[in-house]
Amino acid sequence: MPDFTIVIHGGAGTILKEDMTPELEQAYFEGLQQALDISYAVLEQGGTAVNAVKAALVLLEDNVLFNAGKGSVFTKKGVQEMDAAIMDGSDLSAGAVAGVRNVRNPIELATEVMQNSNHVFLSGKGANDFAIKQGVKLEPDEYFFSQFRYDQWKAIRDSDNYSLDHTNHQLEELMRDKKFGTVGAVARDQQGNLAAATSTGGMTNKKYGRIGDSPMIGAGTYANNATCAISCTGHGEMFIRSVAAYDVSCLMEYKGLSLQEAMDKVVNEKLIKMHGEGGMIGVDHAGNAVMLFNSAGMYRAAKNSKGMNEVSIYK
Repeated sequence: MPDFTIVIHGGAGTILKEDMTPELEQAYFEGLQQALDISYAVLEQGGTAVNAVKAALVLLEDNVLFNAGKGSVFTKKGVQEMDAAIMDGSDLSAGAVAGVRNVRNPIELATEVMQNSNHVFLSGKGANDFAIKQGVKLEPDEYFFSQFRYDQWKAIRDSDNYSLDHTNHQLEELMRDKKFGTVGAVARDQQGNLAAATSTGGMTNKKYGRIGDSPMIGAGTYANNATCAISCTGHGEMFIRSVAAYDVSCLMEYKGLSLQEAMDKVVNEKLIKMHGEGGMIGVDHAGNAVMLFNSAGMYRAAKNSKGMNEVSIYK
């Protein structure tokens, strides 16, 4: 049976063991392992990399611990605006949505865009209209409400501050867990095809319809069978400016770097020079998995057909 691999992340940032209760830590480990197992089963049964990464993200979007889907943060207006993207490395087809409301699983909508529209990127009301047309499941505002996200927003809603999930220093006493709460997955299937997917609720208290790197093909999400599949998490503006995900692929394609070398150059050299905090996960055409970050921690997990099963949070 050909080798296959799934790698997932649930965000990076100032994630320190001393800030974590044993119960919360256990809940994160369980959430990551569950998403890993479900997506691994897809690959094990001969399913596509695209379906595997989508399956992982649906589970993470449904988990209130992560800033995507159900656990999405509040914008300046006190609502949730969600972004997601997916890319198929076999033909470079991709689908993305930004600023969508009330969509239970934005990654499912991004997949619909990729497979059933003639477009790559839809936003706002148009994306929601397309969701209705395609029968993508919607939920009322109450579904997306969580008390700790609301408290987090309430603490800064009257200011011009925004928070990358849990990173604003004024919030440190309110929320000890400071992280960039994007979720993502990359996979190599038994056919040798690669796929990447990313989903996020963005920044707490974000204004003006701000969009980060997650739904941008090449910035936060990229897959190409010839090189790698990448999903990023971190300070989106820096990842956009450095076209981070595509840069890894380019370093592999044009300079002959390995996945590890290419990701190391982007995460630990290029992004650090720009004060870009965060990380990324990657898988290459041979099924090698890399999980790299320049922050204190990253919720991450990987599993492959050779028996590897790793779930980690801290450095």
